[in-house]
Amino acid sequence: MNTQAAIERFLDSSRFSEATRRGYRCDLEEFSDWLRSRRIALEGVNARVLATYATELGKHRPGRQPGKLAPSTLARKLAAVRSFLRATLGPARVPELALPARRGRRLPNAPREKEVDELLSTLAGEGPLALRNRALFELVYSAGLRSQEVVSLCLHDVDFERETVHVTGKGGKERVVPLGEEAAHWLRGYLDRSRPQLAKGAANEVFLSARGRPLDTSTLRRLVANPHRLRHAFATHLLEGGADLRTIQELLGHASLSTTQIYSHVDGKRLRSVYDNSHPRA
Repeated sequence: MNTQAAIERFLDSSRFSEATRRGYRCDLEEFSDWLRSRRIALEGVNARVLATYATELGKHRPGRQPGKLAPSTLARKLAAVRSFLRATLGPARVPELALPARRGRRLPNAPREKEVDELLSTLAGEGPLALRNRALFELVYSAGLRSQEVVSLCLHDVDFERETVHVTGKGGKERVVPLGEEAAHWLRGYLDRSRPQLAKGAANEVFLSARGRPLDTSTLRRLVANPHRLRHAFATHLLEGGADLRTIQELLGHASLSTTQIYSHVDGKRLRSVYDNSHPRA
């Protein structure tokens, strides 16, 4: 079995986002190089081989970087390899591995409401690009979108009548999120007054560059250093306003509630207030 061909077939799955596909490719090609250096065929991978790989991977960083891999990075790399082996060789050929305990997840660095207002005010200005930028980031904050999700939005995904946005997220998973009043105001203004000036072809994407092409995520990062913080702000501010985690999970498009639960640790002040007002012995 040709390992590289098997990797390509695995990565061709429509359930992977581009970011996931890039990460998996790096991890799997590293595993492929390791197999080749030891003259191990893909069909020959078993529990002993995988355990040896995990041990060597945990001893040092690949390439020239000194030091050991973080437990979370090691777990990610092995998860990619095991997922690949499961799809290629079958679940019965993929052993369980005892991994080092992962470090606690870092809390999201979510800006407060005042900081969000200040950030959005810096995007004010005249001209089609200024209006595009304001509409873009109002939508990210209002709907909690990932960078790739917002640049992939098409015109038919926005429904002003129902005040919703149809989003295609990681792995092609679809969801419908509310379109906030402020975001709807700026988005409608952009579509009516600015986008027609930017459109130079038949592009169906909502947000266009100065050349009339669909935006990419690098443009968002040039405008604001870390646009993902607005997604964190969306989730944190919903939680502070009383939204439950299940609702936030659906709006964010998280496959598992455990991913969303990190936000439950963010606002200790709110939790204390709820406790004081609700518990009879508080």
